[in-house]
Amino acid sequence: MIALDLRRLDGLSDVDPVSGTATLGAGLTGPQAEKLLAGHGLSLGHFPQSFEYASIGGFAATRSSGQASAGYGRFDDMIMRLKVATPTGTVDLGRAPASAAGPDLRELFAGSEGTLGVITEVTLRVHPLPETTAYQAWSFPDFATGAAALRTVVQNGAAPTVLRLSDEAETGLNLARSGDIGGAPVSGCLAVTTFEGTEAHVAARSAEAAALLTAAGGTALGEHPAREWEHGRFAAPYLRDALLDIGVLCETLETATSWSNVERLKAAVTTALTESLGAQGTPALVMCHISHTYPTGASLYFTVVAKQADDPLAQWAQAKRAVGDAIAGHGGTITHHHAVGADHRPWMTAEIGDLGARILRAVKDAVDPAGILNPGKLIP
Repeated sequence: MIALDLRRLDGLSDVDPVSGTATLGAGLTGPQAEKLLAGHGLSLGHFPQSFEYASIGGFAATRSSGQASAGYGRFDDMIMRLKVATPTGTVDLGRAPASAAGPDLRELFAGSEGTLGVITEVTLRVHPLPETTAYQAWSFPDFATGAAALRTVVQNGAAPTVLRLSDEAETGLNLARSGDIGGAPVSGCLAVTTFEGTEAHVAARSAEAAALLTAAGGTALGEHPAREWEHGRFAAPYLRDALLDIGVLCETLETATSWSNVERLKAAVTTALTESLGAQGTPALVMCHISHTYPTGASLYFTVVAKQADDPLAQWAQAKRAVGDAIAGHGGTITHHHAVGADHRPWMTAEIGDLGARILRAVKDAVDPAGILNPGKLIP
């Protein structure tokens, strides 16, 4: 096995402030890229939970989605140009913001997870560093009311830069304090909004969103819960590691669906997790949030916590099979932004169909006939 280290592809080779683009080496990590861009007064605005260690090439190869996707889009929305090294040659794709010159081959390599080639350089849409950021948290009586409120905001074109809704279980955990032990549980659902941009733009957008959220049943909580959420944004993976060390199973998974199917899919996933883990003698706490929204639907992100069984890998494998089948059977995508890899590969043919699977295999054979790139991943 050969592993490629792209850390030396760490340059900012071009900045076009007129067009609002920058060309970055694929080996740059998120913080390195933001530091280079900040020197030009610019930012990508892409801050997934993997931000500290993930790379520009990795963001592209997995169709990454960051916390500010409501304002700046997913990473694949930012891609203008890609350079990719394949076993059969190098491709340089994208020369304009949009084109009708056949199928967009950039979309073929974005999300390819290293199975079709190695992304070496990416030209991306960037934006000026924001003048200001406004924070506002909201409470909704239940998840259905909160989800309907988010849908209203997004469909009216008033989406904040960050838009997130936690269900009742996650809200109770997020708002809990050590001094509250033994007290009444937190009720309702917490939503977090942030707005970035110029002073005037932030004021106008936040006022419009506030009016819509209030009319949809929301109660403003002020900025503190939103700032607290942002402050702890990148700490969760470290907490997970600590929990694993003391015998707690802690896993995450995600999907996406249309707005009309959100409640049905959420219920199906929650049931699959609780029944599968419960049947193994390890009752689970399942939490969910919406963190990526679109006019037509949203992503559902689940966190599950349970006591580890004697064989935690087998324990989670059984639960993962149950929840993957539930997602596939209830109108969800098998992954919204965690990508496919080996974990979600068993459901790929169900997602894209037999012909879609044959098309992917044909492309793989054309660019990597020896099958040396990331074998056993993505391609069904």
